[in-house]
Amino acid sequence: MDAEVISAGILRKALDAGTISMSDVEAQIGTGIADLLHESLRLKVAPSKVDVLDDESASSLRKFFLSYYDIRAVILELSLKLDTMRHLQYLPKHLQRVKSLEVMKIYAPLAHAVGAGNLSLELEDLSFRYLFPHSYDHVDQWLRNREAECKLLINAYKAQLLQALKSDDELNEIVQDISIEGRYKSRFSTMKKLVKDGRKPEEVNDILGLRIILDPRCDGGSSDWGPRACHRTHEIIRALLKEVPGRTKDYVTQPKRNGYQSLHVAIDVSEPGKTRPLMEIQIRTKEMHRIAIGGEASHSLYKGGLTDPGEAKRLKAIMLAAAELAAHRLRDLPASDHRGGECKNQAFCLIDKNGDGRISIEELTEVMEDLGAEGEDAMALMHLLDANSDGSLSFDEFESFQRQG
Repeated sequence: MDAEVISAGILRKALDAGTISMSDVEAQIGTGIADLLHESLRLKVAPSKVDVLDDESASSLRKFFLSYYDIRAVILELSLKLDTMRHLQYLPKHLQRVKSLEVMKIYAPLAHAVGAGNLSLELEDLSFRYLFPHSYDHVDQWLRNREAECKLLINAYKAQLLQALKSDDELNEIVQDISIEGRYKSRFSTMKKLVKDGRKPEEVNDILGLRIILDPRCDGGSSDWGPRACHRTHEIIRALLKEVPGRTKDYVTQPKRNGYQSLHVAIDVSEPGKTRPLMEIQIRTKEMHRIAIGGEASHSLYKGGLTDPGEAKRLKAIMLAAAELAAHRLRDLPASDHRGGECKNQAFCLIDKNGDGRISIEELTEVMEDLGAEGEDAMALMHLLDANSDGSLSFDEFESFQRQG
């Protein structure tokens, strides 16, 4: 995060405590940080407007956050929630459960949606601890007793596998980089498996996990290099380790309906006289990984500058074309339709069809769809250009964008 988010994070607690005011922040530090703090305060109170926090309302809230708020304010609020959850023991028990339920339903999935996987897992585990303390203690004890050995095992397999993959000539012809992430299953994730399938802890088969992320070379002109790299990696694993028959899931060849792609392989890491849980290895390309973690937040990250700059450039090109289309249309209209010649920017005035001095998302979507762009592009572009996060484009915001062109 940038200096504004860090500054806002330091000041939010003081603002909540009433030791400083928003006008103090604006006068002494700047409007950018004051605006960000204002956004984060709006996020803070949004859940209180929901009567019943069920799955449907929680999902709607998350989508609302990602659609209408500065993504940096979302990240700030997630960080503050994590700090609160880490010190929840100082609150009365009924507040512990209320806040834990809110985090479990809204903020932990929200963290996953913005790609902060570790943050999401910690928020889930902390919520689980306060919502179901006895179940948490049971799962925690079982995992903790195996954690030290299992983490050593993960690191050993990670090093062995990375060396084997980087030494393979065929794989090196089609990939330019290989990274491997290791993970030991979280408390809440383990509990979900136990509840869903009625298993015992020792029957949960993906306590240990590795994720291989491949970066295919782009100079070969072949669109199938990603799948080829994934399947070659699977062949290397099969030759090196003890794969469990019948447990491989190939979502690369047959992606899930939501677009998820990955190849899942189960490995037996037990030894004679030493039974261990299976290890799950996921194999995917960087692009597959981006889609897997991006989820519903993929269009909300442009404004925070957290995605590929090329994508933001593409959206700007669409907007320039939309402005140009609007200008051409205006030239084709009779002079009487030019709003009396009062309009300072003809493209802005034509997109602003109701003449209220602001371009709404509906107005922006209509002109962009005329260019063949998707409605999601209009929403992403609105976030990119909407400097004050009010859900519309003012004349000044539009002019600023055109100057950047």
